[in-house]
Amino acid sequence: MALAPERDRHGHLVTRRSHVQSLQLPLVPSAKRKGTTMAGSEGPSSTSPGGGRTVSERATRPAKALAACLVAGLAAAGCGGSGSSGSAGSSGGGTITIADVAPFTGADAALGPIYYASCLGAAQAIKNAGGVLGKTVNCKAVDTRGDPADAVPAVRQMFASTSDLGLVIGLTSDEAASVVPVINANKMVMFGMTGESEFDSTHFEYFYRLVAPDLAESYALVAIAQQKGYKKVALAFGNDIGSQTFVKPAISALAKAGIALTENETLDLKASTFRTEASKIVASHPDAIFTEALGPAAASFLSEVKQLNGGKSIPVVGTSACIDPSWFKAVSAAIGAEDLAANFIADNTAIDTSGPAYQTFKAALESQKSKAGNTGNFDTYLTAPGAVHLYDGINLAALAMVAAKSTTPQAYRPFIESIGNGTPGAVEVHSFADGVAALKAGKKVHYTGPGGPTKFDSYHDSTGLFEVDKYDATGNVSVVGHLTSDQIRAFG
Repeated sequence: MALAPERDRHGHLVTRRSHVQSLQLPLVPSAKRKGTTMAGSEGPSSTSPGGGRTVSERATRPAKALAACLVAGLAAAGCGGSGSSGSAGSSGGGTITIADVAPFTGADAALGPIYYASCLGAAQAIKNAGGVLGKTVNCKAVDTRGDPADAVPAVRQMFASTSDLGLVIGLTSDEAASVVPVINANKMVMFGMTGESEFDSTHFEYFYRLVAPDLAESYALVAIAQQKGYKKVALAFGNDIGSQTFVKPAISALAKAGIALTENETLDLKASTFRTEASKIVASHPDAIFTEALGPAAASFLSEVKQLNGGKSIPVVGTSACIDPSWFKAVSAAIGAEDLAANFIADNTAIDTSGPAYQTFKAALESQKSKAGNTGNFDTYLTAPGAVHLYDGINLAALAMVAAKSTTPQAYRPFIESIGNGTPGAVEVHSFADGVAALKAGKKVHYTGPGGPTKFDSYHDSTGLFEVDKYDATGNVSVVGHLTSDQIRAFG
């Protein structure tokens, strides 16, 4: 793999593997989280080519097959087609690249592959509809390693090496606060998965978010505890940026709900054992444990809790990041699949799995299953917030390009809001194909995808409702409850 020069966090010149991996899916025959402070606005770099609805999602155990394929750049081995170059702009051939800026290595390495699978699925659906203005759509992996110090140079390298860049997706809470100002300064449209509350009140012209802030998901955890009748709860969250953002609002909401906090433990995701933390939690006798412990930590920690609790698991309420095939595979192997199915629930996005939008989404993702790696039960991707809502984001952007008759972000960005929110007389559509047909017929369109209705506010946020999910012993996910907006707002 080619080596890319860059500078470390101290400004010293270093050499390491390139962050940017081009994994491209030809669509049409070519005519050719948190804990950081929001970075200040910055102008375009000299190498730059340019001048709600659910909860945020983070990593579980690395999705080994796809992550290895992505990071190694083995596009020819099943991760995508060969690379191509072109210019994003008006119609008439060429290419468009969608960059997935997210962790592909590190503790949160499973996130990038989930988002990439969504990109592949959306790209296939776009291909089936004839492409975007005659252009081929490609997907590219940009590995942030879940670290702001790595993410910023990775994004700058992305701009320097991607002349046909048309859209950025991903942007977890690990790196969003650092890289969103850079991407925005380069006038590039982005759909982020970060739940950081900074984005609730800071306006970035090119930033869009189809997920609720982490604050809301913390409240959802407490609302679930109320529904279950829990009186005492312990917290066990990883020491990564994204996981820690839940802790403070969860503690506040527990107090408002009159639920006792028995213990609050931070789990070092690099540790191999959590006996000390597990011992403290077991000794505090909670009714349940709130958790988001990512990578291999969840399996180790919950296994030790079970051992120290006399071979009996304590009920667990997880965040939406726990609804992931690799998470289920690791944890079920550690404590037993039947045990996990009986003692685990999580909040997640509310998705209508019976509507036409979902069926198109499902078919698109399943068509790319061979490219998504073997991380466990692939069906879990079909309800993963990152997969669902980034698919919607890609469709919104693609339809905006068609409406604007341009793939240049400055030209198509204003159409995202009108297509997402709807305008008087607009025809409701549930797929890119339906939207393109309506636009070609001279109609306005209102896109409603598998993630449900979109309603962007002045900060380009769109949030919606939560549901309660659980696994069965084979890893299939089912909905066992719903949370209302009033239940969530009660803790605000």
